[in-house]
Amino acid sequence: MTAFPTLPSLKNGQRIVVKIGSALVVDAQTASPRQEWLESVAADIARLRGDGVQVIVVSSGAIALARHQLGLTRRVLRLDEKQAAASVGQIRLAQAWANALSRHDLNAAQLLLTPDDTEHRRRYLNARASLNTLLTLGCVPIINENDAIATTEIRFGDNDRLAARVAEMTNSDQLVLLSDIDGLYTADPRVDPAARHLPLVENLTDEIEAMGGAPPPGYSSGGMRTKLMAARIATQAGCAMVIAQGKPLHPLRALMDGGRCTWFLPSPDARSARKKWIGGSLTPAGNLVIDDGAVRALLSGSSLLPAGVHAVSGEFDRGDLVSVTDMSGQRIAHGLSSYGMADAVRIAGRQSDEIEAILGWHGGDELIHRDDLVLCDRACAQPA
Repeated sequence: MTAFPTLPSLKNGQRIVVKIGSALVVDAQTASPRQEWLESVAADIARLRGDGVQVIVVSSGAIALARHQLGLTRRVLRLDEKQAAASVGQIRLAQAWANALSRHDLNAAQLLLTPDDTEHRRRYLNARASLNTLLTLGCVPIINENDAIATTEIRFGDNDRLAARVAEMTNSDQLVLLSDIDGLYTADPRVDPAARHLPLVENLTDEIEAMGGAPPPGYSSGGMRTKLMAARIATQAGCAMVIAQGKPLHPLRALMDGGRCTWFLPSPDARSARKKWIGGSLTPAGNLVIDDGAVRALLSGSSLLPAGVHAVSGEFDRGDLVSVTDMSGQRIAHGLSSYGMADAVRIAGRQSDEIEAILGWHGGDELIHRDDLVLCDRACAQPA
């Protein structure tokens, strides 16, 4: 007989990240918090905390809460209007969560993050330390993207991937994406009545990723495609992920009681914390184009030597994250460069024993050491 994997359970979690979208937090008719629903989630969190489970919440809703209050009722807002709405709405959102959690003697703590906070190693470590301290002190961190200062070009754009990065950052063992749908289907069930629900995804194959569709209407900016992107980040960090229906009251309790959902199993070869960060990074500071021989060397587990580098682009310093592509533009890897951009240009295509003579100093034989390099999978193996 074939042995089927055991589904994860929130009851067995130690540290859980729960992502909640705007459509769940905000009443679309009144543009106010769904207070009864928030209080039901707070009760669920208190139950988990009572069982020894630490909980982090990634909550959307700031802009949606402030739009009507500021008279910003157009469907599409300018960037400065979104930033203004976020500034006002973040206060309302944090207060709504603080009120709901306080009924269970839980302290809410607000953190606003940008992609830079998860991409730059120092900021990443600082954010992780803050979250770990808050959890140790018994707080429930409430995290949102810092839309008040983020630009269109440098932002996550959805809280699914932000939640996945937070789960990776905090070594959480489970990520819960509460949605308006009860999991992943073979097709969009809103338009295809033959769509089949998938209770378990063991591996994120091309076929599974092709099931991501267009985002739903309303406040939500994610959709199934970004949830599958989040699943890629989370599962490769050793974190199980679940997509579950979030609209009814007590959605976490329903999930604990075996409610319908889709679980994504963590990768069996979850990487070290350093390589998790490198592999999950979204915005490399530069790019190295390498020849076919260097591609073969990387795929066999070797470091990247300057002799195999054909071109260098971007603006990066020593230790910054860069992407590595082949001559056709296919992304092969992410890694931390041993040399800054100007020095990398000078030694590109040269032998390692020439580095000191060219630069006047020697920072290592490799442009990227294999310990600082992560090969890309389907999530990042796309034209740069």
